Amino acid sequence: MSLAEKLAQERRARLAAERLLELKQAELTDANRKLGRHALALTRRIGATQAEIATFRHENERVKSDLNTANEKVEQAERRLWHSIQAFQDGFAFFDSNSKLIGANTAYLNIFEGVEEVSPGVSYVRILQILTDEGLIDTEELSADAWRAMMTERWMSPAPEATVVRLWNDRYVKLIDQRGFDGDIVSLALDITATVHYEEELRTARERAEAANRAKSAFLANMSHEIRTPMNGVVGMAELLNDTPLTEEQRLYAGTIKNSGEALLVIINDVLDYSKIEAEKLVLNPEPFDLEACMHEVIMLLQANARDKGLTLLVDYDLFMPTNFVGDPGRIRQILTNLIGNAVKFTNHGHVTARVTGVPHPEDNTVMLHISIEDTGIGIPKEKINHIFGEFNQVEDATNREFEGTGLGLAITERLIKMMDGEIWVESDFGVGSCFGFRLPLVVADGSKVNAPDMPQNLHHVMIVDDMQINREILNRQLQRLGLQVTPVSSGAEALEKMSKDIDLVVTDRNLPGMDGVKLARSLRHDWQDVPVLLLTSDPADIRDLSIQDIFAGVLQKPLPRGALFTALSSLDTPKLPSPPRCPSLGDMDDVTPEVSSETSSEPSSECADSAHPDGADLPRMRVMAAEDNRTNQLVFRKMVKDLNIDLQFANNGQEAVDLYQSFAPDLIFMDISMPKMDGKEATQVIRELEKTSSSRVQIVALTAHAMDGDSEGILAAGLDDYLTKPLRKGLIHERIMNNVPSGVAPLITERKNGDLRATA
Repeated sequence: MSLAEKLAQERRARLAAERLLELKQAELTDANRKLGRHALALTRRIGATQAEIATFRHENERVKSDLNTANEKVEQAERRLWHSIQAFQDGFAFFDSNSKLIGANTAYLNIFEGVEEVSPGVSYVRILQILTDEGLIDTEELSADAWRAMMTERWMSPAPEATVVRLWNDRYVKLIDQRGFDGDIVSLALDITATVHYEEELRTARERAEAANRAKSAFLANMSHEIRTPMNGVVGMAELLNDTPLTEEQRLYAGTIKNSGEALLVIINDVLDYSKIEAEKLVLNPEPFDLEACMHEVIMLLQANARDKGLTLLVDYDLFMPTNFVGDPGRIRQILTNLIGNAVKFTNHGHVTARVTGVPHPEDNTVMLHISIEDTGIGIPKEKINHIFGEFNQVEDATNREFEGTGLGLAITERLIKMMDGEIWVESDFGVGSCFGFRLPLVVADGSKVNAPDMPQNLHHVMIVDDMQINREILNRQLQRLGLQVTPVSSGAEALEKMSKDIDLVVTDRNLPGMDGVKLARSLRHDWQDVPVLLLTSDPADIRDLSIQDIFAGVLQKPLPRGALFTALSSLDTPKLPSPPRCPSLGDMDDVTPEVSSETSSEPSSECADSAHPDGADLPRMRVMAAEDNRTNQLVFRKMVKDLNIDLQFANNGQEAVDLYQSFAPDLIFMDISMPKMDGKEATQVIRELEKTSSSRVQIVALTAHAMDGDSEGILAAGLDDYLTKPLRKGLIHERIMNNVPSGVAPLITERKNGDLRATA
């Protein structure tokens, strides 16, 4: 190879090496640049990490500081909590799951009177042992072992019930223990000594109050007895005196005595009823009863008073509403008597209307009754309406100061209605009248469906003659609901003017202005002979007057029960027969209630006496025994039954009654409840024991002046069959005798004296 070729080769090699070196230098430079950048990034990361480390170090120091502060606060809170627990007046203790004491406050430890063993670590069982061994607990009727066993069993239960223990110093502690989820127990020992002593004081006070209430009841019963016993003589003799021939002035005096006595008895009954309600001793006795009949009974009782004042008493009973319900008829009658009686008392002219409607609830077979008593009396000022149902409240002003009363009637009425789940209200315009209403839910009794009567085929159009618009409205509504056309008129003259051949029946009131109902009927009979006329009257004498009966197709008592209306309308097709001599019942001869005037009674005719009572001269008389220790009451009783042909004997006390029962063998016994030696209930029980040896059972009727003891359940429980409350009523005495006349005895009414039918005793 030539030199030039070698040199060229070397030059090429050198150039290649230089290029490679440049390439490597470029790569090294690039690597250095990358390394620099990486170093810079690493430096930055190191700086950030160092900053984070510094921050973490600072946070760690702050957390440590906060933890120290928190620990200090927790310790402070624990100290405060413990100081609070120590300040408790009641005991507080902690026990672990093994029933070891963890800690307790001073109040808890004080129970143990400084026994050093009671400290943290002592077991609950040992605490019980210390309590009994040291005599710190009063185990009462339990032995120490039995008491500890009882308390241990309680402690071990999952949820210990609170219990009360009595300490040796007569302090009472209530133990309340709560078990936690981990088995630890928190125990409270509450000092309830003051509460226990207060409850004992309350119990003592309650016992004293109950004793005082019993004493009050006994006092009221005795007061009732002491008042009613002489009142029986006063009212009874006044009633008997009215049955004797008297001048008008004497009859006025006798009537005043009787009415004053009755007014006093009303006051006594109000006080006794209110006392029963206050003592929560009044009990309702629900039973089936006829509401419409009940209302008419109340109206009849008050009819005489209303008639004396010239008032009209009306009953507007929904024509197709049931009448038979289940309730306490005695108390419902009392409510009606109070409300209607008040309306009569405070009304001097116009009318008193009792309206009865109802909303049926078929789902429970009840009716929500709406009963309202409307009057045209003195009314009540609006500012005094809210006080009208208060105890002893009356509207005191010059208008009604003439009316007497206890002021308890409406208070008792409101209480009774509330006891029956009802409510009462009143609306009134002063000087115009009042309306007392009440709602009462009652169950409908079986067989209470009301069916419309079968109307005569020729009865389509009825004329009503009455001067009182409200009376016309009531009759108009009732007759229209029966499908009849009605023409109401207000006087006899208007009736004659509007009379026409298409009118099939005339219903007229007895007392009409200008031309009364009797004169109207005679005029109609002259010109319209075929038109029947019904007379409505509030005077019972009209019903018994044969001369009036001959004029009319029927004479109906006001207020008119719908049953009587239905019967009268249904019987218009029946030919009218001559009226036979009427034989009155016992209730016609003697008044059952004080309000019905004795002047309205009538004696049976001789035909009645002859047909009803055959000759009984050879028959024994009915034997009646009356056990009564009061001589005046014996005299009253004897005079009340003097017209009855009975064999009457008296017993002066219960023991004599038992002896006389065995020797006299009475057919009926009237038994006074309060008598010396042996009272009426005891005597009755002895008689019932004696009857067990025979097949007979005598009826025994209680005579009681103890109105609060006159409850039917108390009477029946003693073996008596019935009771009468003093003062006695002649009609009620006669009724009991007539209802118990045995067979084979002489008639009670046997002879006629001076043209009047009388009996000899």
